[in-house]
Amino acid sequence: MPAMSSTAPDTPSALIEHIKAASAARRPLRIVGGDTKAFYGNPTSGEALSTANWRGISSHEPTELVVTVRAGTPLVELEAALAEKGQCLPFDPPHFGETSTIGGVVAAGLSGPGRAGAGGVRDYVLGLQFINGKGDWLTFGGQVMKNVAGYDVSRVMAGSLGTLGVITDISLKVLPFATAEATLVFELNQTEALEQLHRWGGQPLPINASCWVKDAAQPHAPELLFVRLRGAVAAVEAAGERLVKEANGQRMDNAQAGPDWAACRDQTLPFFRPPSPELCLWRLSLPQTAPSMSLAYDQLVEWQGAQRWLWAPASAATELRSAAATAKGHATLFRAAADRAPGVPRFDRQSAVIEGITHRLRTEFDPAGIFNPGRMG
Repeated sequence: MPAMSSTAPDTPSALIEHIKAASAARRPLRIVGGDTKAFYGNPTSGEALSTANWRGISSHEPTELVVTVRAGTPLVELEAALAEKGQCLPFDPPHFGETSTIGGVVAAGLSGPGRAGAGGVRDYVLGLQFINGKGDWLTFGGQVMKNVAGYDVSRVMAGSLGTLGVITDISLKVLPFATAEATLVFELNQTEALEQLHRWGGQPLPINASCWVKDAAQPHAPELLFVRLRGAVAAVEAAGERLVKEANGQRMDNAQAGPDWAACRDQTLPFFRPPSPELCLWRLSLPQTAPSMSLAYDQLVEWQGAQRWLWAPASAATELRSAAATAKGHATLFRAAADRAPGVPRFDRQSAVIEGITHRLRTEFDPAGIFNPGRMG
């Protein structure tokens, strides 16, 4: 199969002209930043239109906790600039590679371990600019939290996977680094771990992240719950001592725990290596209080139970989606080789109401249907 052509304009005006020409010809465009998340969503086709050349931090007001950045800016570059001011993106955006861009982070809408304690991507999007399928360069939101009247389109773009427009600029709320952090580890089975997390979740504790996994790399394959605390020094120290006593845990060295949390965020932990070629990585998104699930597949549980990863064949789609629906959640086929999941949709079918809203948004913003056709189903 011949390689698709690729274009990377370096100005919004060049992007606009390219989009107008594609729309007139009804020529599909595959919107990319660093192209590190090409695996996510249904396969799509078309000329690759990259934002990688539209990069740089437009403004950063540390005292206002706001940064405005061009979509093609590498995530590592943005995080380094924020770190110089003692600030961060608290939703722990996954990198999935050094070329990951902030535009791709917002378009994919994916968050890391800190999502349960700090919120997700769209919670930090204050405003953005994007180019729609008509070639209009639109602005929504702004640089403060309370400036939205009517439909909050800037946050709708978070997780839209480039199907509504090409994001050019984003204003994000940022936060200072926590003054203290501690990681605790407990040997608990999944049921015990979830019950403990749900018990702690109803209390004023500085729990920022959690991860339960069966560690097959160690002798006897222990089932371990990791809990990350973040906040004021006194709060973290008090909570750490209490939780260790309550569930017979241990405190980890931050020098070891930090890289482990980054590996969890970027899916480079041993769990995320495919156990066999025919298995796919599934994500179950459930209510945080959902109990453990009796599924015959290896699992890793994050977000205090709200996000559950497992390895299963594509043929398990009906089983997994039924189990997720029973728990009032949904299942996503997150990673799969193209030849391992033919005909299996990556995303669950949406309700008629959501499908109707989605269709109207796409018709309004991309009437010719040129942006990432089919990627979201």
